[in-house]
Amino acid sequence: MWPFSSKGPSGFSWYSTAEEVTQGLDGSGLTAIVTGASSGIGAETARVLALHGVHVVMAVRSLSSGYVVKEAILKETPAAKVDVMELDLASMESVRKFASEYNSRELPLNLLINNAGVMAAPFTLSQDGIELQFATNHIGHFLLTHLLLENMKNTARDSKIEGRIVNVSSQGHMFSYREGIRFDRINEQSEYSSLAAYGQSKLANILHANELTRRFKEDGVDITANSLHPGSIITNLLRYHSIIDFLARTLGKLVLKNAQQGAATTCYVALHPDVKGVSGKYFDNSNIGNPSSKAKDAELAKKLWDFSLELIS
Repeated sequence: MWPFSSKGPSGFSWYSTAEEVTQGLDGSGLTAIVTGASSGIGAETARVLALHGVHVVMAVRSLSSGYVVKEAILKETPAAKVDVMELDLASMESVRKFASEYNSRELPLNLLINNAGVMAAPFTLSQDGIELQFATNHIGHFLLTHLLLENMKNTARDSKIEGRIVNVSSQGHMFSYREGIRFDRINEQSEYSSLAAYGQSKLANILHANELTRRFKEDGVDITANSLHPGSIITNLLRYHSIIDFLARTLGKLVLKNAQQGAATTCYVALHPDVKGVSGKYFDNSNIGNPSSKAKDAELAKKLWDFSLELIS
């Protein structure tokens, strides 16, 4: 049997698409922010959520690219509610500006999908002087979540509908640096590995969701936080590695997911009723998966939380 074809307890598999895992679901009355929604699985996530009646706010670095996706969504679903707002996760100033503008619009927030990311980038510092992959994939989303939490708490309380935070991580978290998170060497260039740094940022996505879960339970907040591996997908994430990117787009089509399949787990965790009340889990192929031991380390999650707070302050 082809190894990807077996279905998990959810009834879905590697092959399932975002439309299949959300078939028959009604998202009317929900509002979602999707970061990185101008391409790849972010664009597909935005499309499918809008298809089910969710008011989608596309948080994108390129407004022009975002508007192209919005027009495509409206062409398919004329009644869709879609907004496009500018957000550069590598800039704390941009994140603060986005959150301030969003909150000033007095829009509710039921779903926060932290999807955007960069992969295996050469060593670069962000505008704030933080290694680019850690800054974009983790710190930007950490700050965004931090600034939108009160809105989410108020929305959950007033609507009596569970809020959901979805962090798009990766199986690549298993290939982080040996110590997991290099707290004292985040900006160390001499021992920099683009793939290990990517793994570090994706490990941080999981730990962030886990620590959010612990805090939500302590505070009795009706919000869940989960992370996921979308699968190995044909996207523009490998643009920094031309040879690997070429192989992925040619031979890789035999074993890599397309965007429709890649967005499935995100849409499942965001909308499916079977995920209600489930928090602090790592999903893979629209089923609960098993992350690395470091991803389950509660003390590491707390340390990352404190470290991240220091960086955003």
